[in-house]
Amino acid sequence: MSQMERNEHKYDILCVTNRKLCRGKFLERIDSIAFNHPAAIILREKDLPESKYEALAGQVMEICACHGVRCILHSFADAAMRLHAEALHLPLPLLRQMSGQQRSQFAVLGASCHSVEDAIEAERLGCTYLTAGHIFATDCKKGLPGRGLDFLREVCDSVNIPVYAIGGISPDNAADVRRAGAAGVCVMSGLMQCGDVAEAMEALTSK
Repeated sequence: MSQMERNEHKYDILCVTNRKLCRGKFLERIDSIAFNHPAAIILREKDLPESKYEALAGQVMEICACHGVRCILHSFADAAMRLHAEALHLPLPLLRQMSGQQRSQFAVLGASCHSVEDAIEAERLGCTYLTAGHIFATDCKKGLPGRGLDFLREVCDSVNIPVYAIGGISPDNAADVRRAGAAGVCVMSGLMQCGDVAEAMEALTSK
């Protein structure tokens, strides 16, 4: 049993990284987040070429392992396999391109879903969890209204795997998301930019 399997995470929060939004040094921020034990850290840096992503992923995986926090790599399946990563998150189009044998190499497999149909397909393709969004209006999707809590409920009711809500999640709406059936929340800018990671994570779960 790995250290990540022995240690319980403290929060039902998936931290989604974005080094361009990061306040301070990126790896120091990752260390601070991992120290506070979210459910996992998704290393999303999709703008990097694969070689640079792989190098960064190795560093982030080491930090996460030190704190007993799961590191979920994103998009670069080949790099994840070379690093012997146990967890991978993919946009649904990339997930469709993987063979069943490739998908089976990951103990934890997630996909980004934007409809009930997406969610059902992701589960059929072997995903162990999924993200659903965007739920609320967010600067990452400027001009696009959020899909809302009714959409989230429909997704949660359509699958038998954990659903994490993404998009515009804040301390003011996180409890509503959980009441809609989500297993937890995904947070990017809130954890990349906050002054105190522990306070920010506590605020997302205290209401």
